[in-house]
Amino acid sequence: MKLSFRKIALIFLIGLFGFFNFLNFPVKAADDSDEIKEKIEKYEDKLEDVTKELQQSQGLLQKTTREVMTTRSLIEKTSSEITRKEAEVKNLNNRIELNRKILSEYVRQVYYNDEESLLVRLALGEDSLGGILGNLNQSLGIKDRILNLLEETKKSKEELEKVKTELTGKKEEHEELLVIKKNEQAEIQQDVRETQITLAEIQQKMSKLRSTLSAFLGKSFTMDDVVKEVTYASGKTGVRKEFLFAVLDKETDLGRFTGGCTYKNSKMGATNEKIFKGICDDLGYDYKKMKVSCPLSYGIGGAMGVAQFMPSTWINPKYAPRIAAITGNKPANPWSLKDGILGMALYLKDKGGDKKSGEHTAAAAYHCGSNLSRTVCQNYANSVISWSKGYDDYF
Repeated sequence: MKLSFRKIALIFLIGLFGFFNFLNFPVKAADDSDEIKEKIEKYEDKLEDVTKELQQSQGLLQKTTREVMTTRSLIEKTSSEITRKEAEVKNLNNRIELNRKILSEYVRQVYYNDEESLLVRLALGEDSLGGILGNLNQSLGIKDRILNLLEETKKSKEELEKVKTELTGKKEEHEELLVIKKNEQAEIQQDVRETQITLAEIQQKMSKLRSTLSAFLGKSFTMDDVVKEVTYASGKTGVRKEFLFAVLDKETDLGRFTGGCTYKNSKMGATNEKIFKGICDDLGYDYKKMKVSCPLSYGIGGAMGVAQFMPSTWINPKYAPRIAAITGNKPANPWSLKDGILGMALYLKDKGGDKKSGEHTAAAAYHCGSNLSRTVCQNYANSVISWSKGYDDYF
């Protein structure tokens, strides 16, 4: 049966549409991965903000907790002081009462005894009137001293009562302050709990996005895996672990995102394409399915594995052979976490990155290769150096 021209044209258009859709698939894949990465970056920014908020709240909570403890200590100290003053007041009351009794008895005896003895001694002529009056004055002097002591004791009691009243007032103020601080503490604790919940929700969303992207792009690695291999590479090259971590984070988000394109749409060039196929063949990989980096707006793609080596750089005698000699993995595998991170460390070491003073230049070279004064190179290096300061907690 002959097909009409219209049917032939329709079939041709459908086929053509399908062909262009097929060519477009890797680009769509790259777009999808970029979209997921963008979402993750937004969540990372939000995570950073919430983490700072949590740290501030925790710092405020610690400060308030210290204030609560200080206030409680003041209350305990004031209560002890009040108890001590009360004991002193009680002791003074006892002394006052005792002195009153002594004085009362003394006065009674003086007046009664002296009155009787005065008359007897005068009648018998035993003492002169002057001597008798002298004895009487002496007795009255003792009475005056007792009265003075009694007065001083009463004044001391009044002063102690005044101090006790002041201390009681301070204690009440401290107790009111304690209530305020405990309320502040409870509010901050609630803020911390809510912030921790928000933090957990963000981390959960990021985890889902990372899982989606990892499944989309390839194998993912745990943080323990990364720490282990970074530590290994640092030990072999002398490049700081924190610096390696930052470069790896910048390149592939710690090995999670090793590329969203195939060699066909990476614009890697004929030479790199040929080398890439050879690397895949040696490793037993299907070069058509292996993911590489997508082209940037200012350059080409085609970088391989966790360390994002271009094929031509990877096979350089400085890298793949050296990596294989150190790890024993022959041939060296750019998609292997161990080989990739070691290759990164060797490259950075060759550019002076094994010394802290050379890290900035080494980072710029890792991204740009040459002409390091360009803004894009300097910005990359600045980011790496800044990020490296955030990885101290892992080591």
